[in-house]
Amino acid sequence: MSTTSQGAAAQAAYVLPPLPYAFDALEPFIDAKTMEIHHDKHHGAYVANLNKALEGHADLQKLSLEDLIGHLDRVPENIRTAVRNNGGGHSNHSMFWKIMKKGGGGEPKGEIGDAIKGAFGSFADFKTKFNQAAMSRFGSGWAWLLFSGGKLTIDSTANQDSPIMNGGKPVMGLDVWEHAYYLKYQNRRAEYVEAWWNIVNWDEITKNFDAAKK
Repeated sequence: MSTTSQGAAAQAAYVLPPLPYAFDALEPFIDAKTMEIHHDKHHGAYVANLNKALEGHADLQKLSLEDLIGHLDRVPENIRTAVRNNGGGHSNHSMFWKIMKKGGGGEPKGEIGDAIKGAFGSFADFKTKFNQAAMSRFGSGWAWLLFSGGKLTIDSTANQDSPIMNGGKPVMGLDVWEHAYYLKYQNRRAEYVEAWWNIVNWDEITKNFDAAKK
């Protein structure tokens, strides 16, 4: 490897995490081609662009992703938008892949199930409100289940903004950018949102909930 290549490798502070399953694992709810493009191309581009924006900023490169996007005021203004967009995209997608699995879905059990019922009345009411957040997000963005003020709340963000940027603790997030569903569902976002509940990984979401409470 040349000196230039070694230097470029050293600058890559953030890396694209592998999918925890095959591209076709979430069929028929999310198709394999969408998963391949979404992970390799879209998420891959966020990571590459984030690393590019941070070139020459060793102090920022050493931060955890959560610390980086959680303190954007520390990021120089000339790269702040790039770090916000691409750092948020990297963070959001890194969670998104993990909270889906083949054979998922159903209602959550245990403490997370109780917390959802306590916050929203019932799982059905929670699902309705979460779907509303996903459907009412104009354009591109995300719907979120957050732990805030000692309880669970629902919110949405635009583009690749992460709740972490405002001190939030995301427990679950649904990508409603068109690239997440358009090959299979075209403009039918509601069908995609409803289908998504069949692959929700409540075990991983429970881990996020436990971490958020600490």
